[in-house]
Amino acid sequence: MEYQIKAASISNKDATIQIKQSEIAFGTTAESAQVLPNPAELFLGAFASCMLKNVERFSRMMKFTYSKAEVNVTATRIEKPLKMDQINYDLIIYSTDENLNISLLKKNIEKFGTIYNTVELSSTINGVVSQNKMF
Repeated sequence: MEYQIKAASISNKDATIQIKQSEIAFGTTAESAQVLPNPAELFLGAFASCMLKNVERFSRMMKFTYSKAEVNVTATRIEKPLKMDQINYDLIIYSTDENLNISLLKKNIEKFGTIYNTVELSSTINGVVSQNKMF
C-alpha cells in the first residue's frame, strides 16, 4: 500500500498539507505558533488518528459497540538527539457493551496500528485504554 500527500508553504507565511479532498493548515511562523498546529502536533495527531481508526476497525472484528472514543496524547521532546522520546496516551472508549474486551483491544491496537508501530521503533510509548460506561 502506498500513500501520497502534498505540502506547500510560502515564505514568511504558513503552510498547508493536501490529503485527498482535505487541506490542513499548519504553522511555520512565530506569528501562528499559538493558533495553528506545528509539525510535532501533526505527528501526534497522526498517532492518535491511527488509534481511533483501529478502534473502529476492531469494534467490527471484536463485535462490540461504542458511542464515542477519544484519545489524549502527550509527548516529550528531547534535545540530544533531537526526537520525540516519550509518548503517553489515554484512550477512552465510551460503551456499555459487555463484549468490549479492553485488554484485547489495547493489544490489537499496539500490534496492528501502522502509525503506532512506526512510532514505536523510535520512541517509548506508554498508554492506558479504558471503558467509560457513563456518557
